[in-house]
Amino acid sequence: MSTSTATATFIGEAQRLFGDRLLAGEPLARHTTFRIGGPADWFLPVATTAELAQAVGLARAHRVPFFILGGGSNILVADAGIEGLVIAVRCRRTEIRPGGLLYAEAGAALAGVARTAMRVGLGGLEWAVSVPGTVGGAVVGNAGAHGSCVADSLETATLLSPAGEVQRHPVGWFRYGYRQSRLKNQPAEEAYIVLAAEFRLQPAPTAELEARAEEFLTRRRATQPTEASVGSVFKNPTGDYAGRLIEAAGLKGHRLGQAQISPVHANFIVNLGGASATEVWRLIQLARETVASRFGIRLELEILRVGRW
Repeated sequence: MSTSTATATFIGEAQRLFGDRLLAGEPLARHTTFRIGGPADWFLPVATTAELAQAVGLARAHRVPFFILGGGSNILVADAGIEGLVIAVRCRRTEIRPGGLLYAEAGAALAGVARTAMRVGLGGLEWAVSVPGTVGGAVVGNAGAHGSCVADSLETATLLSPAGEVQRHPVGWFRYGYRQSRLKNQPAEEAYIVLAAEFRLQPAPTAELEARAEEFLTRRRATQPTEASVGSVFKNPTGDYAGRLIEAAGLKGHRLGQAQISPVHANFIVNLGGASATEVWRLIQLARETVASRFGIRLELEILRVGRW
């Protein structure tokens, strides 16, 4: 079967299953916090974990490249877009379970999940009220802030295996490190897809949790830019901070086109309006090269660069 015939078969099957939700050429700038990114060949929002598994299975069966898109808060999408199918995860069910457990599907906003926990007097996720993105992305990247991270409270996560099996794994299986897990940067053919997660939380007074959350939000508003961004661009090197190094290298506020290293926090690059992915990538390279030259430290990306580069 030729590539074009296989693609046509895939499109026909996807339209039969999902109807007019399957979109051609959807601009991904509409779906990232950076407001940057070219079109997806095909774009499909899924509303349940069953649909997510179905969409992944369909793409794999027809050998169509696919990309799982959560909140779009930790990715830099190429100006030329993404090849194949972009599956936008919109399954968002959240529930409180006995014994201090909170269950949330992959598409649930992490900050919203934290708020849900706080409302019923469960602590352990209040750090996440200031973190953009979804539960699925947070599980993959071990998202964290204010000295806490996903690994601290994750009990189990439900995954779709490369073979199409639904599996449940405990936190130790993920081999978590600083903004890292065994799921990050997986080749598509070997990828485990997060369907849902379960967090073990601790009882605490709601007023106390809300006060702590407000403190985190206040700190974020005071120290991070408000313009469209991708979040922290680089991981902090051991014993130091990426933002401090970039600022010390004289790059804080440096601008290229409509992309700028934030004058508020140098580990953020902001979109001043109409910035391209290419402009952002050139700023990233400049920061890396300058810090390496000045201080002998090679900054590692915290974000993912995806698409046709």
